[in-house]
Amino acid sequence: MTDRYRIGVLGGTGAEGGGLALRWAHAGHEVMIGSRSAEKAATAAEALNRLLPGNANIRGISNGQAAQAADIVVLTVPPDAQAATAGEVREHLEGKILIDVTAPLVPPRVDVVQLPNGESVVYALQRRLGPGVKVVSAFQNVAERHLRDLAHEIQCDVLVCGDDARARETVIGLARDIGLRAWHAGPLANSAAVEALTSVLIAINKHYKIPASGIRITGEPRAVKK
Repeated sequence: MTDRYRIGVLGGTGAEGGGLALRWAHAGHEVMIGSRSAEKAATAAEALNRLLPGNANIRGISNGQAAQAADIVVLTVPPDAQAATAGEVREHLEGKILIDVTAPLVPPRVDVVQLPNGESVVYALQRRLGPGVKVVSAFQNVAERHLRDLAHEIQCDVLVCGDDARARETVIGLARDIGLRAWHAGPLANSAAVEALTSVLIAINKHYKIPASGIRITGEPRAVKK
C-alpha cells in the first residue's frame, strides 16, 4: 500500500463516490464521505460499513467537514454540481490534491461526447481554483457498478492527468491500492480525451449490451514499473 491517507470523498453518497470510498477504506485508508446533508452522508457511510470486513470504518459528514479534515479530496459529484461544490470548499483545498472524477455527460445523450468549449472540465476547474490546489483528473472510465463488489477484479486501467507529476504519482498509488493499473497520461489539458472516453464507453455498452466496458493500455514491458 502507499502511505496511509485521510481521504475525503465529496459526493460520496453516489454510486461512483461510494464505491471508491469503500475500496479505499478496505485498502486501509481513513475515509470520509461528504454530502450537502451530513445526515445523508452518515446513512450512506453506515451502509458502506456493513460491506467492510474487520475494523474498517467510513465516516459520513458534510462536504465542508470532509474537505477540511482530508489530506486528499476527491470530487465525485454530478457534472452540473462540480464547480459549485469545489467553490464551496475552496478554503479547505489550499495545498492539497483534488482528484476530480468529473466527465461532462449531458442527458439525454450521454453516449455523445460533449466537451464544454471543447476543453476538459477538470482543466477548467483548475483555472478557477488557482495554482494553490493540485487538481488531478482520474477514474472517469471506471464503471461504478463493480466498485462495491470487493471480490470483483475491475478490468479497466486508470488514466491520470495533472500538471504536477508528484501529485499524479500519488493518485496512481491510490489506484494501485484498490487493485487498478494506472498510468501517467500527461498534463491536465489531456483530461479532455479521458473525459470524452466516458461517452465512448457508454456508447459501446449500449450497442454491444456490455454491462461495463473499460480500457486497457497494451505494449507494457513487464519489467517496467509504471
